[in-house]
Amino acid sequence: MFCDRCGANLQGPVSFCPHCGRQFTGAPPLPVGNRVNGHLRNVAILWLVYSALRVLPGLFLNSFSNWDFPFAGDVPYFVRGIVRTVGGIFIATGVIGVIAGWGLYERRSWARILAIVLAFLNLLHPPLGTAIGIYTLWVLLPAASEAEYQRIART
Repeated sequence: MFCDRCGANLQGPVSFCPHCGRQFTGAPPLPVGNRVNGHLRNVAILWLVYSALRVLPGLFLNSFSNWDFPFAGDVPYFVRGIVRTVGGIFIATGVIGVIAGWGLYERRSWARILAIVLAFLNLLHPPLGTAIGIYTLWVLLPAASEAEYQRIART
């Protein structure tokens, strides 16, 4: 190690230079990063894209249940209701996810809880839903994240 003032060679860890008397302090503390603020935009965009991708099959299933195909004559009538219900579930979860993504992007105070609930539900939707769910929980679930989110949230 060398003194940055006089250039003297210093032996071992020293707190001052024996030639010029310059004091050395420890390394400055690292700045505290905003973990939530750094990842919040990514989480919001992922929720918006993933939810839009969930709405598309829902729209297809709802419109598909109304089509008449020649091979669909032997299908029982209740199957159309099941297909329409599954499509409605896809649309509803997609719309709720878009609301959560928009709320996170706008930093609304209620969006954190909604995103955490949706993240837990999406853990059961591999592979993309599980990945987004894990990432959302990693960013938003810790107690320190709650305090940081409340500091940056808009009411």
